[in-house]
Amino acid sequence: MVWDGGVLRMLDQRVLPRAEQWLELRTWQEVAEAIRDMAVRGAPAIGVAAGYGMVLAAQAGADRATARAGLAASRPTAVNLFWALDQTDSSPWEAGAILNVAKRIEADDLAMNQAIGRHGAALVPQGARVLTVCNTGSLATAGHGTALGVIRTAYTEGKVQHVYACETRPRQQGLRLTAWELIHDGLPFQVIPDGAAAFLMSKGLVDFVVAGADRIAANGDTANKIGTYNLAVLARHFGIPFTIAAPTSTLDPATPTGAGIPIEERDASEITVVEGVQVGPVDCPVWNPAFDVTPGELITAIITETGVHRGPFRF
Repeated sequence: MVWDGGVLRMLDQRVLPRAEQWLELRTWQEVAEAIRDMAVRGAPAIGVAAGYGMVLAAQAGADRATARAGLAASRPTAVNLFWALDQTDSSPWEAGAILNVAKRIEADDLAMNQAIGRHGAALVPQGARVLTVCNTGSLATAGHGTALGVIRTAYTEGKVQHVYACETRPRQQGLRLTAWELIHDGLPFQVIPDGAAAFLMSKGLVDFVVAGADRIAANGDTANKIGTYNLAVLARHFGIPFTIAAPTSTLDPATPTGAGIPIEERDASEITVVEGVQVGPVDCPVWNPAFDVTPGELITAIITETGVHRGPFRF
């Protein structure tokens, strides 16, 4: 995202990697729609976008409460969205003042990601084959990334031998976005079908698993992209460390357990329609949760910018 003379320019993640197209967003409603439709995704990046959405609202003289509520409703699971909106509450309702807050949110997120990378890299064994899911890199944050930031830092330290990225159905953020970032960075990697993770682990080809988070409850229960819970169960079965990397803005101490985390359910067409072609039966019943919740007891460590936290978790 780039703030450019009163307009928020945003790389449209929906068309990556086929094309690099930039949206020019001029209203808070356009920002909310970009979040809702996943032109921008990744909890920290959503928070940054929401901050700039409030700048656009103030710039247009929109009603503050209406804009805040509209942005808050765009995606319910990512707590960073609400955290960023909270940051703007204490500032006067004036575009310049809100812009300063939004820029600070973005700068703080980048600094947090770099610190997460340093703390997380210390956990990665030498010569590690690392498995990850979804996209948690620069596209999902203000830069560097959370889980992918750990991988990036560990790789620069000579610790990472190979990266496996789950394709991450149904929107394939691992195949489309993580692969795109890894190619740009020159890291050795392969994308795997989500269903291949158990077989990969059974062959002894995974030494470390790291995933991101959209919300972490007080007891460490973690909401992340659907399929993350599967990896945690498999990692426990095969004795592989399973870690979560996220900034403290993702922590939600007000929610005691994962049972209280709202889970977004998305449209059936994400499953039944591929590249505009109906591949499932018309009116096929579908359950399409965007996230699952991994119990804290399955998580070896939660890595934040403040350090490495181990269970039993109490945030």
